[in-house]
Amino acid sequence: MSMPMRDNFLPAKKVAMALHHLISSQFPRDYLGVVGFGETARELQPESIPEVSWDFAYGTNMHHAFTLARRMLARQSGTKQIIMITDGEPTAHIMPSGEIFFNYPPVHETVEATLREVTRCTKEQIRINTFMLDADNGLRRFIEQLTKINKGRAFFTTPDTLGDYVLVDFLNHKRTMAGRR
Repeated sequence: MSMPMRDNFLPAKKVAMALHHLISSQFPRDYLGVVGFGETARELQPESIPEVSWDFAYGTNMHHAFTLARRMLARQSGTKQIIMITDGEPTAHIMPSGEIFFNYPPVHETVEATLREVTRCTKEQIRINTFMLDADNGLRRFIEQLTKINKGRAFFTTPDTLGDYVLVDFLNHKRTMAGRR
């Protein structure tokens, strides 16, 4: 089942809105880009998040989301990180032909395409921190691989505690960076 069908979509939207408010009010020089992903990924304007709805297309295309996020972060300076909120394994990727490939359960080609993009992010010093909702064993195994490659962190949370985890982690990271200056 997809994020909206498990009632995880609204908590993820609320966290994105809270992060946008926190960054724009407390850290106005920081950049926050938002990427929504399902069958494909797309950049979202933070101000439009309240109106975002599920497009009823199935798929968890982390490959495309990481590609888009990496390109967005390439235009920025400073510490770069991706905060990914997900409740599913990668089930879709963009093929070299540009076609979208989808399969559930995930297939080796999709996992490999996604991990190649994780490696590109890692080479560009983009840290990926993942917040897993309703993580089953397949998602946990995949996120362990991702974290091993990228050296980011992974958190298992619920829709009810997601906001606490993301915001506290973000603020702790900001304090750590401020202490290094």
